[in-house]
Amino acid sequence: MTQGRVVVIGAGIIGTMHAWTARRLGYAVVHLDRDLQARGASVRNFGLVWVGGRAAGAELELARRSRELWDEVAADVPEVGLRPNGSLTVATTSEEMAVLQEASGRPDAGRRGWELLGPDQARRLNPALEGKMLGALWCRLDAAVEPRLAALAIRRRLMESDGYEWHAGRMAMETRAHGVRDQTGTWHDADRVIFCPGASDGGLGAELMAGAPLRRVRLQMMQTEAYPTPVTTSVADGDSLRYYPAYDVPARSGLPAQSEPAAASRMQLLLVQRLDGSLTIGDTHEYEEPFGFDLPEDVYEELARRAAAVLGRPLPPIARRWAGVYTEATDGSLYHRRQVTEGVVLVTGPGGRGMTMSAAIAEETFK
Repeated sequence: MTQGRVVVIGAGIIGTMHAWTARRLGYAVVHLDRDLQARGASVRNFGLVWVGGRAAGAELELARRSRELWDEVAADVPEVGLRPNGSLTVATTSEEMAVLQEASGRPDAGRRGWELLGPDQARRLNPALEGKMLGALWCRLDAAVEPRLAALAIRRRLMESDGYEWHAGRMAMETRAHGVRDQTGTWHDADRVIFCPGASDGGLGAELMAGAPLRRVRLQMMQTEAYPTPVTTSVADGDSLRYYPAYDVPARSGLPAQSEPAAASRMQLLLVQRLDGSLTIGDTHEYEEPFGFDLPEDVYEELARRAAAVLGRPLPPIARRWAGVYTEATDGSLYHRRQVTEGVVLVTGPGGRGMTMSAAIAEETFK
């Protein structure tokens, strides 16, 4: 016996996790997306389930819960490519090392899975890090999935269920109490409709987000051909200390100014190796719209230089470059959820935490 019927709009990781959670709770699910498959930020990211850098309190606890739920998803859908590889945040200057030392002494360091390591200890965990290093902060709770595969793999597993319907190429046009109409004129009625529009810049998704405390952020990333050495952990450089709230300790004020290209693009180096051996490298943050249509090459040159410095050897050829846009809440919330009309809920705006927190966000919606 089903609990009822749920309509989910959006096939990104947030929408897909809502569909997954609904089926696990016994709901029949109708799942719609305007595209044939996810094309937004859900596939244009690192695939990081990033626990360690989160703000103390609710954000950290939501990330920890989502990490547990990712284990459950991967047990059923191994094709998501979950690897509990942990992460190393590398310090190359005394100022960066001071931040790591102070952060590692936080009372909640244990709940983050943190351990401060010297260079030799860090290289035992990740021998690929042959560049300059004074030390690194190890986060054993961090993990990685395959962003281009995760939502698709979950949906394919859902399609094996009699209680799941997938409709690609269906754009939501109008809502009413407990219902949504797509562009074919079909009304989809349910006990609840969950709208997950991501960073939609048009149509009903943009209309519903208008006036909400949200902003869009554009990032630039790239992917190399296969790297010849296993990179056994995810990697962040010292500039990530400027952006993650867990590192907001007094020593952070001692960090010198970023280089001009890094400051202009709000750059940090994040690096993770894909299952096929390639490296995903990024990223940047652009907040002022309208976003440019082009991808400045100096950003990629700087990211490549930094990645090569951390690895201590040249990178393989770059295979692809891209930009992505995500939506984040601007009112201090971890994400944005509100009732649009009776039985219709909008869920969006987790910022760069979407892959990390999608499973727990879906769980909270149904609670």
